[in-house]
Amino acid sequence: MMRLHYYPGFISLAAHIIIEEIGLEYELSFVNLHKGPNKNPSYLALHPDGLVPVLENDGLVLYESTAIILYLLELNEGATLSPKQGNMLKPQFYQWLMWLSTTLHANLSLYLHPNKVAVSVEAQAEVRAVAEQRVNAQFDRVEEELARHGGMWFLGETYSAVDAYLFTLARWSRGMPRPAAGRPQLGAYLQRMIDRPAVQRAHMQEHLSQPWV
Repeated sequence: MMRLHYYPGFISLAAHIIIEEIGLEYELSFVNLHKGPNKNPSYLALHPDGLVPVLENDGLVLYESTAIILYLLELNEGATLSPKQGNMLKPQFYQWLMWLSTTLHANLSLYLHPNKVAVSVEAQAEVRAVAEQRVNAQFDRVEEELARHGGMWFLGETYSAVDAYLFTLARWSRGMPRPAAGRPQLGAYLQRMIDRPAVQRAHMQEHLSQPWV
């Protein structure tokens, strides 16, 4: 059976939501990133960096959230979570998924964990301040895109895997001075996401406390 190694609320949540949306059979494997099981040889054999997510399926071991998401979509021929080939939204789907994973994700990680790149308290504060400016500008860009097309989902009227990734990142901003949910378009969008049964199931299975955004 497919197994998703996860930590509650981390980027593994995006893949978890997508699995639930598609309706695949799977099991969850909790990885306690704060107490060391992710550094055990058995887990490092799955992911040399000791991170989540990791997906196991029929002998395949796959890490990196975007790779896992694209693999899941291929398993079910997209399951309507990716625009079909030839659809003008397909290039946009790839663009935004990569942008979320390499840009917004990276800056949110710096904001939340400045100790990853800085040692002193002063340096960490500087890293966090710069990351906060970038994150705010990037959420403003997301807000503008939602306003531009006026659709229910990030690509317009087409719900896709991009939405699962964006939602997961947006909930990381809950403690920021300007959380994603505080913007008009994003706030309404995130509520629509929360109303999806697959999103609710993933949150409950990971025992995530409310408010979810």
